[in-house]
Amino acid sequence: MKRISLALAGSLAGIVMAAAVGGASAAPAAASAPFRSNLPVEGTAPGFDGAVTWLNSAPLTSRQLRGKVVLVDFWTYSCINCIRTVPYVRAWASKYREHGLAVVGVHTPEFKFEQDLTNVNAAVGRFQIDFPIAVDSNQAIWQAWGNRYWPAYYLVDASGKIRYKQFGEGDFDKMERAIQSLLAEARGSAVDMGLVNPPATAEQAAPDLGNIRSGEAYIGYRQAANFSSPERLREDRPQQYTVGALRLNEWGLSGQWTVGAESAMAGQPDAGVAHRFSARDLHLVLGPGKAGGSVRIKVTLDGQPPGADHGADIDAEGNGVINATRLYQLVRQSGKVRQRRFEIRFLDKGAEAYAFTFG
Repeated sequence: MKRISLALAGSLAGIVMAAAVGGASAAPAAASAPFRSNLPVEGTAPGFDGAVTWLNSAPLTSRQLRGKVVLVDFWTYSCINCIRTVPYVRAWASKYREHGLAVVGVHTPEFKFEQDLTNVNAAVGRFQIDFPIAVDSNQAIWQAWGNRYWPAYYLVDASGKIRYKQFGEGDFDKMERAIQSLLAEARGSAVDMGLVNPPATAEQAAPDLGNIRSGEAYIGYRQAANFSSPERLREDRPQQYTVGALRLNEWGLSGQWTVGAESAMAGQPDAGVAHRFSARDLHLVLGPGKAGGSVRIKVTLDGQPPGADHGADIDAEGNGVINATRLYQLVRQSGKVRQRRFEIRFLDKGAEAYAFTFG
């Protein structure tokens, strides 16, 4: 779950030319040279060998996709940056499908629970994704493409060449202009030059970048940082923890926890996690600990119920239920964004906590 920006690779001045070609009805078609996008060739697309299965489609090969412009979307379902891009990718797939665009999602997991097909299928349904998805649980496709980021986009032309890359969320206009440019090249005529503006659910809303002072925080010991309980973090063994005062971006555990490489598991009811953060939104990747289980939670901000600042997955009193392993939106500050102390208590044992993200 990394957030990286990449400037547009190559000039898109040819897009303007594509629009002119599409609108110049007075000139004979034969008088116009075939449109060629200025996007550079960046290698041959490796394909999708190594997928453990496919969702929404039979397996696809590079040969089958030849003649189409292909947008390859590397994502994983609990990544907030990926979640916030879903409405745009879904809208592009719908708008340009009849113009020759094929969108292929590649679901490459970051956490072990994201390898579970039941979890992936549930996420695909929840996000209403209908384009083909290669399930890359062994990271074979990730490695073949030399990818390093979630989300990551690779735009492939009709002859199978990579022509544009973009890493991280945002810059949606640049991505769509690149799509339009390659579609115009493949079709020999311009496509609709408008830009999509899809609606977004609460967790998919754009981040408040001007007010984010907190970054992603992992709870498993492999990547944990800024842990501030006075007890030393104990790996893979149960231990009682306490948490006191926290400085900005510090977090701690309270009650009995077993901290593993990827996550921490609550060993008793009323175990908790606290974090001092500064951002509009706070999300936490959580799970009930076993398939089909559920864990009740209680969230407070500065020791009080969150009220109007509650996230989509809890109510104003801070009550919620963890019944699937996924990202939960627990805070959305409704007024002026300020530094807050977040605390979550798990009223039943067995909950797993993986990572904080902010927006």
